[in-house]
Amino acid sequence: MSHARAHFQRVVAAAASAAADPGQPLENCSQYDLMLLKLAEDRRRLKLVQSTVQKAEVKRQLLPDYAAWVDGVLSAGKGHQDDVLTTIMVWRIDAGDYAGALDIAAYAIPHKMTLPDQYQRPLATAIAEEVADAAKRARDGEQPFDLEILQRTAELTSDEDMFDQVRAKLHKELGLLLESFDKPAALAHLQRAMQLHDKVGVKKDIERIQRDMKNSGADSA
Repeated sequence: MSHARAHFQRVVAAAASAAADPGQPLENCSQYDLMLLKLAEDRRRLKLVQSTVQKAEVKRQLLPDYAAWVDGVLSAGKGHQDDVLTTIMVWRIDAGDYAGALDIAAYAIPHKMTLPDQYQRPLATAIAEEVADAAKRARDGEQPFDLEILQRTAELTSDEDMFDQVRAKLHKELGLLLESFDKPAALAHLQRAMQLHDKVGVKKDIERIQRDMKNSGADSA
């Protein structure tokens, strides 16, 4: 997208978002309708791809086309329902742009925005679960994951209603990521995960950290 086109889209998105009533969908906005049409076309393209890895790559290619719209909405929006915005939030997670997804979540969650029907989950639940799952995949693959992303996700969703199992997954990943340098904090997160969902799979992790903390205390005595 050219700089001029991106600027135009950003300005139009900001103007449309500022004019809409809070909590209501955008209506009678030709630019928004065009973005919805583009989104539908891109979804059709994605349906032709079977590989999850390849789908993520296609989304990485598509996301720049929506950046100006997202920037415009976040800069001037009043919290109206925007299916383009919330879909791009999910796509950013799928593409590995967790910080970008959380920027949208920080706007969408306070305004009680929802995901399009096909996602079948509340927005806050989706962001918490998808980030926790991404952290688990990184851990399983012995790859690093940004602690600040997990912490910000937990903070953004802390007051939102969701299944205990989902919040437990988030606490579990926080605990396991913190273990190497802050065992008391790690233990607190894992114990909270256990309280929320006793089958979350952290019992041995809790026992290991408690043992390490006890041995460390004995050594320093």
